[in-house]
Amino acid sequence: MEQVTSSLAPARSSQKSNAPASTSSATGSVTKRLGNELVQLMMSSSPGISAFPKNDGNLFEWVGTIEGAPETIYAGLSFKITILFPPNYPYVAPNIKFDTPCFHPNVDIGSGAICLDILQDKWSAVYSVQTILLSLQSLLGEPNNSSPLNTEAAGLWSKPDAFKVQLMKHYRPITADSA
Repeated sequence: MEQVTSSLAPARSSQKSNAPASTSSATGSVTKRLGNELVQLMMSSSPGISAFPKNDGNLFEWVGTIEGAPETIYAGLSFKITILFPPNYPYVAPNIKFDTPCFHPNVDIGSGAICLDILQDKWSAVYSVQTILLSLQSLLGEPNNSSPLNTEAAGLWSKPDAFKVQLMKHYRPITADSA
């Protein structure tokens, strides 16, 4: 039995071939993926979302804009976001935060942190920047009040007039300086 077990074990040389790729190779594949996603996003016809690298030489830090969807309390408002991609993207979700103050049940008004399941425990490598932006746009009009980061906003959500007052108290339009 011992002989059968040892013959089923992989040879040591084949274990080396399963070693992680070099850092530069991994970075290259992430850069290629991000480049493809940028092209896909630029060619899409999804209204109210946009994102692009902050600097030409760095595909790992993007800025984006999300407009509130029509017929939601956020209609007519635009929000600037920052997207930071980890070196092991797409296997790990990017870090996204609102730079424009966003009064919302699932957004921390101080830090801009976002509570969205696809950015935490439901992340999948099949998601793209476009998927994330569309999900964030949808979240604006359809918050998850059972998991609020901003309990005040969650409490006011069912009172649209009072909610809108607080939303506009915190909102700062995107300007050329903040773009």
